[in-house]
Amino acid sequence: MIRIGANPICWSNDDMIEIGGDIPLEQCLAEAAEIGIEGMELGNKFPKTAPALKAKLAEFGLVFVSGWYSTFLLERDADAEFAAAAEAIALRKGAGAEVLIVCECTRTVHGVKSAPLSARPVLTDAEWAVFLPRMTRFAELVAGAGLTLVYHHHMGTVVQTEAEIDRFMAGTGAAVKLLLDTGHATWGGADPVRLARLYRDRIGHIHTKDVRQDVRARSEAGGWSFLDSVLEGVYTVPGDGTVDYVAVFRELPDYAGWVIIEAEQDPDKAHPKTYVKMGYDNLVRFLDEAGLKRAA
Repeated sequence: MIRIGANPICWSNDDMIEIGGDIPLEQCLAEAAEIGIEGMELGNKFPKTAPALKAKLAEFGLVFVSGWYSTFLLERDADAEFAAAAEAIALRKGAGAEVLIVCECTRTVHGVKSAPLSARPVLTDAEWAVFLPRMTRFAELVAGAGLTLVYHHHMGTVVQTEAEIDRFMAGTGAAVKLLLDTGHATWGGADPVRLARLYRDRIGHIHTKDVRQDVRARSEAGGWSFLDSVLEGVYTVPGDGTVDYVAVFRELPDYAGWVIIEAEQDPDKAHPKTYVKMGYDNLVRFLDEAGLKRAA
């Protein structure tokens, strides 16, 4: 069964904490619950211990889904990464998560407002040869700790383009699952329908955000940074851009897990509750049209 969740980045940004910084956590959780959201991913305003995190979400009838963890496997081996991740793994597992969301952040530019996306890191063959087996080993260690590693391809990082996603998937083992992000895929030049079809057996988590192609075009023409592009509205909620979600979901007839609304926007320009409600209603319709069953 599929459950619809949300990421608090729809209300408050983690890379630029001043964006939506004035929106209380309680407002975010209350609005999410009212919309029909069942679970939330982690944000900077959330409690820092598993019992407190579970309790806060339970106040609003929500459960914990998971949260982002930055890996640096180009700089340290899998065992060192696993040791560094111990606290993050314990928090997620203790709060009820089943997956660990990871993204390789060595030399990333996605959190640097002054850095154009063209400055992102591109791996050499030698770096790929180091990175891929380390990611597999790290995923196996995470599995031993009781969580499934789901890899988040992301703009501004070493796995951004369709070719890079393909190389990543071909070079990692079965313990590594894919977090399919429709917005990052589309902006990065990949077809999310193709990714869903090719990797359906290894997709362990889904992030849904849509892309405003006019803003994307201006970003690429102007050499904007990731954060400037976000603030200008490159992303929006599912159904408000160009992604064909019904086609994506039809490629995933056996998917069982979370579908997360993760559409970072400037809340002063895109009222969070209005947009998340729009995204939720669209997702329900898209999932129903694709024939996928949601949890009762």
